[in-house]
Parts: sequence; C-alpha cells; structure tokens
Amino acid sequence: MNTVKLSSKGQVIIPKPLRTAYHWETGQELVVVDTGDGILLKPKTPFVETNINQVAAILKFKGKAKSLEEMELAILKGVNEQHK
Repeated sequence: MNTVKLSSKGQVIIPKPLRTAYHWETGQELVVVDTGDGILLKPKTPFVETNINQVAAILKFKGKAKSLEEMELAILKGVNEQHK
C-alpha cells in the first residue's frame, strides 16, 4: 500500500507506479468522487456520457434493408472465415 501526505495547499502526489499503471500524464484531469469513507480519483472522460438511443439515432442507414436470412448467412460466413 502506498502512503502519501497532504500538503498545506491540499495537494497530494500520486505515486509514480500508479501514474504509470493508469497512463496518467502531467495535466491529466481527474474527477474526485466522495465515497462516504474516502475519495475515488477517476480520469475525466473527454466525452459527455450518452446512451444507446442517442448514439443509434445518428447512424442513418441508406440502402435496402437486409432480411433476417441475409443477416444469418453473413454471420455464418464470418464464423466460417474465422475458423479456417
């Protein structure tokens, strides 16, 4: 277990092995989560969280819809190609 000290400015230094393991470089923005008995540091994601409906809504397919049989044949073809 790593131990760190809180500075007079409220700063802590995250030990290098942890920064390396999580690929945190200088300037990395972290989200601080209060867990009730401590804090959790998580990397800030560069994108706003979305749900599947928001994402799928932008995927407009142009062309003739495939039948269930055509989709099943394509899946079977892909499985066969992977196992050759």
